[in-house]
Amino acid sequence: MIGVVASEEEHAAVREFFELFKTPWQFHREGAPYQVLICSSAAVPQTSAKLILIYGAEEQSFDREHRIESEATRQSALLKAGLDQIPIYGTCRTFKNMGLELLTDENTGEAAAVEITSDRQTFIRIGFDLFAEIKYLLTLGQPVIFAHIPTLDLHIAFLRDLMTRHSVPLLEIPPVPAGHDFIACLTHDVDHPRLRAHLGDHTMFGFLYRAVIGSLVGFGRGRRTLREVAANYRAALSLPFVYLGIAQDFWNQFDRYLAIEGEAKSTFFVIPAKGNPGEDAEGRRPPKRAARYNLADIASDLRRLISARREIAVHGIDAWRDPAKGRAELERIRDVTGASDIGIRMHWLFFSEESVAVLEQAGYSYDSTVGYNNAVGYRAGTMQAFKPLAVQRLLELPMHLMDTAMFYPSHMNLSPTEAATEMNALMDNAVRFGGVLTVNWHDRSIAPERLWDAPYVELVKELKRRGAWMPTAAEAVSWFRERRAATIETANLADGSVRVSLRKRDDRLPGFRLRAHRSLPRHSPGSDDDAFTDFTFMRSDEFHLATAEQTFSAV
Repeated sequence: MIGVVASEEEHAAVREFFELFKTPWQFHREGAPYQVLICSSAAVPQTSAKLILIYGAEEQSFDREHRIESEATRQSALLKAGLDQIPIYGTCRTFKNMGLELLTDENTGEAAAVEITSDRQTFIRIGFDLFAEIKYLLTLGQPVIFAHIPTLDLHIAFLRDLMTRHSVPLLEIPPVPAGHDFIACLTHDVDHPRLRAHLGDHTMFGFLYRAVIGSLVGFGRGRRTLREVAANYRAALSLPFVYLGIAQDFWNQFDRYLAIEGEAKSTFFVIPAKGNPGEDAEGRRPPKRAARYNLADIASDLRRLISARREIAVHGIDAWRDPAKGRAELERIRDVTGASDIGIRMHWLFFSEESVAVLEQAGYSYDSTVGYNNAVGYRAGTMQAFKPLAVQRLLELPMHLMDTAMFYPSHMNLSPTEAATEMNALMDNAVRFGGVLTVNWHDRSIAPERLWDAPYVELVKELKRRGAWMPTAAEAVSWFRERRAATIETANLADGSVRVSLRKRDDRLPGFRLRAHRSLPRHSPGSDDDAFTDFTFMRSDEFHLATAEQTFSAV
């Protein structure tokens, strides 16, 4: 059991942190027995805990009592923990060398965490406020410079590592579904389902320029193959016949997506109304943001997607800032799908710190806007669906990988080989940390002139090869909701076992893992594949584990 001492202002961040690091904990109660005590910028109470972790950037009474001398305190730092980098966005305190250095400032080499041991207890002084960092990540998010670092997941991994390497028995329900290694959500923003709808506008002329001139430039720079140039020229020459209805509209790629994905499911975010650009943060109405299609224009496509067990969600216009308009956008999609729980992703990723509360008020089940327009990675620092601190029920399904961010010349401008490297790194982290890798591949991205179909085909193949569960976004969010409802009892039972209670409501979803960590050699580097044992829940049940010598076995 973990006890936590934190200020009232940090309680929401503490609660959400332990929904992501799903292990037994409670706010500190005087006299209660704890194996680990976490103190966040607070005095250390009397405790018999074996391991006491003292977080905080300000000098504390503990520092003076143990003559811990600080080197410096400064805003922001990049810390190194083994091979990992952990950005700190608040204030960070470093300490004079006291022997073992668990965290170091990458720029100065100074220690950001030091250890003090006695016969019965171990104290670890860590020079930043953990829960202030969690609050920052889940509200403001990371700047692009650190987009590639799953910072919140690394905070969890660092805490887990401290516990196991100090012989603390640890049970958790990891964000990994039974029978799979991680979750992958394939999603598609439906911005331009028909080129025929763009006669004589900037989209049509932009297509012609990129197909004709851009293809030649890309070929000269080694970014386009001769086959791709030929495909784009054929598409450009066929354009008059597309407008006449004689040739197929090659931007309608719904059936091709179904073929590529096969049994994997996906989610299509659809704009609910034609011709409405909505407002940006300054109240302006950018004309290019307005869709050129109505739901009626793609009604047959939507019916076909629903029959193929795909999800239809809202690609919102004004929902991010107006709950009444958000409710109207939701109802338009609900009229098409009949679904009770509707999700949303904002068009152009328009968002503000208040948006999650607005979307919850409008009635959305989840949002999937938190991500980058110009980079891939972890804006919230995590691969898990989480509950933003300002809401009661809505979950955020963060977006990690978007095609336009990778391939647009004004963004990352990656070659296919470079994009494969980025995508493989994201999948590697998904296997390491669990959670969900959320992909956004726009509806026309596999058509001329973009022709980003080959990278998507390879991505889907690799996700399947790596053992990902590939549900709709709504199903992934439902799985995380059920994980949040699972509990591990805080006390040993009379027979010496530990009880885990699971309330699983949907048998169509994968089960859960109960992970029992073994104690590892103290301060040994890296991770050990045999460092834990997984037990599987497939339905609502109680699970008992016998404890003996800090290990666990099923009863």
